[in-house]
Amino acid sequence: MTKSAEIETIAADWLRRREEPEWSSADQVALDQWLKLSTAHQAAYWRLEHGWRIADRIGALGPEISRPFSLAASLQTRWKRSRTAAVAAVVFALVAGSALWFHQRSDDVVATASFVTPVGGRGSIPLADGSRIELNTDTRLHTSVSKSERKVWLDQGEAYFDVAHRADEPFVVYAGTQTITVLGTKFSVRRDGDMVQVAVLEGRVRIDKDEGIERPRPAIVSRGDIALSRGEATLVTAHALGRVEDGLAWRDGRLVFDRMTIADAAAEFNRYSRIHIVIVDPVVADIRIGGSFQASNVDAFVRLLEDAYGLDVRREDSSIIISAG
Repeated sequence: MTKSAEIETIAADWLRRREEPEWSSADQVALDQWLKLSTAHQAAYWRLEHGWRIADRIGALGPEISRPFSLAASLQTRWKRSRTAAVAAVVFALVAGSALWFHQRSDDVVATASFVTPVGGRGSIPLADGSRIELNTDTRLHTSVSKSERKVWLDQGEAYFDVAHRADEPFVVYAGTQTITVLGTKFSVRRDGDMVQVAVLEGRVRIDKDEGIERPRPAIVSRGDIALSRGEATLVTAHALGRVEDGLAWRDGRLVFDRMTIADAAAEFNRYSRIHIVIVDPVVADIRIGGSFQASNVDAFVRLLEDAYGLDVRREDSSIIISAG
């Protein structure tokens, strides 16, 4: 966790505690002292306090909106049970960026929210139904939620879904031309252009083509399976739980490689940094490596390659050029 994110988290906790009945004058003194320690503390606290006022105004829209999840429900659902989720959503909105709006469809209130993470950033969205979405680097998605539907559109990037089970109320993720439908499970979806990867950690999901595109039958992806879809074709790699877990290491800020080529490893690092690794030697590109690395520390990764394989490394503007020594 970065220093700024840590400060935001502490500020959010102060806001949550201040709303509890047990808040005392001693607590207020402690809060004042924490605020005086740094202007960064004051800025974080005041930003969140402003977001809190927005949350209260959204809450005034009425109890009908308490059902939808994501930022909508997190901001407006009241008092202890959801105050922490509200703060978490506001923190995410401040750090990652989001937009929120409501509209009426017959007698059903629909809440729509959009979320974006920058390159190298991550975010977590707590959902009112008990589900949770985690966003990886450079990801953009939006949701549409009402009493009768739970839908997410992954426009780009990667997200992990921990979906709470609801009988007869599926959770649907749209990624390009692929539609992923579940009732309750844990899985990730990554979208790179027209390539969509689905990895299932628990339960199972169904992958269909988008509406209007014919397909012989849906693909069922179970625990430990990874599905790669492009156009009308879907390839399922079964019994690859280790690969699924390695692929989810980004949730802890890590990248795990198992006999991956340096070219592919460099491409993964490039997703998390504005400084891109460029492999100019095809022999170097095909070298296979393994290990666990901090996604944010491209310099450490390059130094290891330099030391272990005697590679030539030079820096040019926003690129790191690697070739044979």
